Amino acid sequence: MQMVKDVHLTGKDLTQMVQLRPQDVGKYAIVPGPKDRLDVLIKKIENPVRNFSFMEYTMYTGTYQGIKLTAINGGRFSTDTSITSEVMCNAGIENIIRIGTCGALDENIKVGDLVVVDKVIRGDGVTPYYVDKNFQTLADKKITDTLYEVAKGLGITVHRGCTWTTDALLRETREIVEAKRKEGAIAVDMVSSTLLTIAQVYNVKAGSILAVSDNVITGEMGFMNPLYYMAESKLIEIGLETVKRLEGK
Repeated sequence: MQMVKDVHLTGKDLTQMVQLRPQDVGKYAIVPGPKDRLDVLIKKIENPVRNFSFMEYTMYTGTYQGIKLTAINGGRFSTDTSITSEVMCNAGIENIIRIGTCGALDENIKVGDLVVVDKVIRGDGVTPYYVDKNFQTLADKKITDTLYEVAKGLGITVHRGCTWTTDALLRETREIVEAKRKEGAIAVDMVSSTLLTIAQVYNVKAGSILAVSDNVITGEMGFMNPLYYMAESKLIEIGLETVKRLEGK
């Protein structure tokens, strides 16, 4: 017997499963990875209503200065990011802003700096099921430009360029890292490739801004560094201000 359906579970199926409708969500979504960052974001949103809670992921929709806005902890890795990205795209969200973290691939990028993603080298295991190897994963230029301008306006050191997404956190060898640097990568994360690729497949605008938590080149680990936590806390402010500017406010 063959499979009954061409695809066992589609993004549309999953969106219907959590009973999410286009009228339930905002035009914009801000997407942190961990739940604790989502909790901080929710406190900035007026009248947040929980859309659903499924597995470890929870979505809320409310308003921010009159703009309907959705927030969800979108995942830390490519697999869970693909699930939440499918839900957002199938629900009809038009603009997605990822606020996450990364490791620097340049000795001049410091812990506590920010990186705005222009394009991604795909090293994850999910996107090959969506696109072929020649597909170019790009962030939406208007969202990217706005994220960069907002961050600069706050006086934060911010870089922008190509990043690399990998699933193999513990196999970032010197050989692999140097190869990705030669391809132009200035930072590495575990999410941007998946979110941006799926958004492109669905013609949804998306961007990604990342706080630098460590430096792969110098070996510095900044996860306990106050500068990293300060940068991480600024991501929510930058995301909200970006939504305002995109809406023309």
